[in-house]
Amino acid sequence: MGGGDLVNDLQRAGTKVTKPTISNTLRRQGLKSCSARRVPLLKPVHVQACLKFTREHLDDPEEDWENVIWSDETKILLFGKNSTRRVWRTKNAELHPKNTIPTVKHGSGNIMLWGCFSAKGPGRLIRVKERTNGAMYREILSENLLQSARALKMKRGWVFQHDNDPKHTARATKEWLRKKHFKVLEWPSQSPDLHPIEHLWRELKVCVAQQQPQNITALEEICMEEWAKIPATVCENLLKTYRKHLTSVIANKGYITKY
Repeated sequence: MGGGDLVNDLQRAGTKVTKPTISNTLRRQGLKSCSARRVPLLKPVHVQACLKFTREHLDDPEEDWENVIWSDETKILLFGKNSTRRVWRTKNAELHPKNTIPTVKHGSGNIMLWGCFSAKGPGRLIRVKERTNGAMYREILSENLLQSARALKMKRGWVFQHDNDPKHTARATKEWLRKKHFKVLEWPSQSPDLHPIEHLWRELKVCVAQQQPQNITALEEICMEEWAKIPATVCENLLKTYRKHLTSVIANKGYITKY
């Protein structure tokens, strides 16, 4: 809720307070003004599906989560593009490095990546075309999923996880997975907060931004290098704490919670 909303609410209650007074009071209480995070639009059906998943799997043993290959797609922006943040600084310190955002002179844009991982470490990471259709997605799986499972030395009966993107749930894709005898984890829609790979994506983007790639080619190369550097222990710990994360989702009544 913003300061203006509080001013209006208090006026309706018969109390007149200025916005600066509210801001100062909130600041003294340890609160600060921040840009609101963008999160998926959750309809009641999404919340209920998320809660159903967490309750059904809350008591699953740790070994079950270790036997899953988790997959996802993400977009990586070329560092500096569309970046914005607010800073507290003195009057003449606007050009101090800690108060600035580096920009890129050469190149712009982004790349889309598909990646997977398990408790044993990162699997394959590849660049994909932004507008991937069902056939292209099946080709990605054909060339990378089983190969990742072998490299990660997954146990017999391992389970594949992907979200409910239309190309993932298309009849042809389901049939392809069935013919390949891949077990697929049933996944609730609009539930990125349930996905442990989101933590790896965040870490990857931080590492890439720190290196400030100057063009798309460098961006792709750095992404591949940093993904390969992710320690197996990081992946293992993500899944060791997965039950705790499911508990927090239930405590938050199915809404977004930090992984």
